[in-house]
Amino acid sequence: MLTEMLGKGGQVCQQAREGRIRCPLIIRPSSEDVITGQLFQSLGAIAYRWWLPECLNLALGASHFRQQVYRNPRIVLWKNRSAFPRELLPWNEGSTQVDVTITCENPPTTIFIEMKYGADLTPRTSGDDGSHGYPSDQLIRNVRVGLLECGWFCGNEMFQVRPRRFCLVVVGPTKGHQLVATYRDRENLIRAIPHSERLYSLPDAPFVGELEYRDIVLILRRNQRWMTRPERVVADQLIDYLMFKARRVSSEESLTQKELPVIEK
Repeated sequence: MLTEMLGKGGQVCQQAREGRIRCPLIIRPSSEDVITGQLFQSLGAIAYRWWLPECLNLALGASHFRQQVYRNPRIVLWKNRSAFPRELLPWNEGSTQVDVTITCENPPTTIFIEMKYGADLTPRTSGDDGSHGYPSDQLIRNVRVGLLECGWFCGNEMFQVRPRRFCLVVVGPTKGHQLVATYRDRENLIRAIPHSERLYSLPDAPFVGELEYRDIVLILRRNQRWMTRPERVVADQLIDYLMFKARRVSSEESLTQKELPVIEK
């Protein structure tokens, strides 16, 4: 963040800025990993009740989450999941890396975050040749993996264990991903999952949503008055960073033009 916004720690060379070489510190302006690390390291330093429920409810367009003190909250970045079971999928699929996993235990909840900056959602996994009639894009892949991990698929267990609450949110500089709109529809989602007959049910709909940086900025601003002073400092720094990244995106011709609102401090 200091390198990008203030030029501290040296300047990034032009080749790295353009993405033609890989900087060992992954400080290229287009790096999703840098934004992911900065965003969730900062949010993890702020009490979850001041941002998590509002972010999720806004992303999903439903009041599924209430403001509360969360038990055993945890943020894990870039966690790899094992390959999806071959008996549940008509093609071989490798491991899946989820950008951000947020969990808590009151009630047992798992949230997958898919971060996007310049690139769109991957349309097809490498193992799918398109002949099976099911989509294998990045979003439905994460949905399948999340439902499996949270216990929504029937297995060979003698007694059914209550599944964990699950939702998936795409976070990026702008909103409007067509796949998000597609999979918010329950029937579309079921048709997109091979062996969907082995699902107990689905989490309360909708459980697929999206957020843009502007949404997070407004939620942090709205709740800053309730935060401790250290939390307010972290929130201010994060707001400045998200506004900086949003302005950078808006100046690039390949991305949707969208102006971030001016917010008085």
